[in-house]
Amino acid sequence: MIGIFILIFAYRYYASLAERFGKVKWQYGLLAIGIYLGTQLFFGLFYGIYLALTDPEEIDNINYTGFSGVNLIGWLLSIAAVYGIYKFLENRFLKERLKGPAIEIQDIGKKED
Repeated sequence: MIGIFILIFAYRYYASLAERFGKVKWQYGLLAIGIYLGTQLFFGLFYGIYLALTDPEEIDNINYTGFSGVNLIGWLLSIAAVYGIYKFLENRFLKERLKGPAIEIQDIGKKED
């Protein structure tokens, strides 16, 4: 249930970023969902490999729906990945915005052939 709330928040977070910079909102919202789910998938995969190597019998007793320390760590890592890529995109869009108008201003008054 907490994962669903995180997905909704991530979607809206990225959609607001896209709206601020004039990008397509739903594409960046889906990017946020992909980042979250991808991070969860990789964390679960690595945790499963770790369990298989250290205690193979424990794999049969994994509770996928409960609240545990492993789930909490997975959520925190996913939130950190979503936030980190958000900041990366925000900085890239800011640099893109600063670079864009200067090129257009230089082209004013030039004849098109």
